[in-house]
Amino acid sequence: MQKEVIVDKVNNFLIDEFELEESQVKPEALLKDDLEIESLDFVDIAVAIEKEFGLKVVGEEMVDVITLGSLYDYIHKKVNRK
Repeated sequence: MQKEVIVDKVNNFLIDEFELEESQVKPEALLKDDLEIESLDFVDIAVAIEKEFGLKVVGEEMVDVITLGSLYDYIHKKVNRK
């Protein structure tokens, strides 16, 4: 799956679910600080990733996911590893 497709799907989900402005959703945005995504929100994101991309999200692997760009990279790697 191309990264652009992943970016579009993730951005649309974040804009819809967390009522973010399109201008906020950029690769360098910090998930917690810039987008104000809290711990419980990560559960919703993990469920959405599993549903949308057919991936099992592993908590330990998400430790390094700090920016939106790193979330895209995480999904891209896992999707293309299948």
